[in-house]
Amino acid sequence: QAQLVESGGGLVQPGGSVRLSCGVSRTMFDRYNWSWYRQTPGKEREWVATITSDRNTIYADSVKGRFTISRDNVKNTVYLQMNSLKPEDTAVYYCNRAGATSNWGQGTQVTVSS
Repeated sequence: QAQLVESGGGLVQPGGSVRLSCGVSRTMFDRYNWSWYRQTPGKEREWVATITSDRNTIYADSVKGRFTISRDNVKNTVYLQMNSLKPEDTAVYYCNRAGATSNWGQGTQVTVSS
């Protein structure tokens, strides 16, 4: 199983930006589709964005036009550039293989607040 290490979160003001990183220790990283998810207390984990092995991207409607997912197949890393942040983006963010239901990392907390 892959080890997933998310980083880059923190406290951000509304309208601000932050870039999350997810380091993946897994062979054949470049052959898989990778996704970002987020979760707030008391709610189920929510899908945010996916990047396919050939770099096609899809986004949840709530983040479309504000977030950008990307990948670096040399560094085995997935990124999430988050712009125009809103308080409702506050959550713990996780990355994982697209469609995964297990093997989650520790996540990284993003708090959007003034």
